[in-house]
Amino acid sequence: VQLQASGGGLVQAGGSLRVSCAVSGFTSDYYTIGWFRQAPGKEREGVACIQNSGSVTYYADSVQGRFTVSRDNAKNTVYLQMNSLKPEDTAVYYCAADMTAILSTGAVFTAREYDYWGQGTLVTVSS
Repeated sequence: VQLQASGGGLVQAGGSLRVSCAVSGFTSDYYTIGWFRQAPGKEREGVACIQNSGSVTYYADSVQGRFTVSRDNAKNTVYLQMNSLKPEDTAVYYCAADMTAILSTGAVFTAREYDYWGQGTLVTVSS
């Protein structure tokens, strides 16, 4: 199983960016993908999660209403659309996969629940 994150870059505050996570090695569409981010000097935090082939999504309060997670099962790719970006969104963004179709609500943003991780893509939001 491999995850390849891409699409990071530099964007001005208020702008938009879409990062992608290409997933390979799964034989089913029923797995969970979480997006996490880690800013310098801070702990890794979960920001979005998509489960059960795309029918269930979760968002952290800090990104609710600004970020949208989606997946294209035909392309085995998960997207994180980020709008109204703020300087505090600056971080390395990671996608992670768990082979469980549904994680409990309390576990969706728990990093240790995820078995596979991509390499991360840097998102920098300038003020």
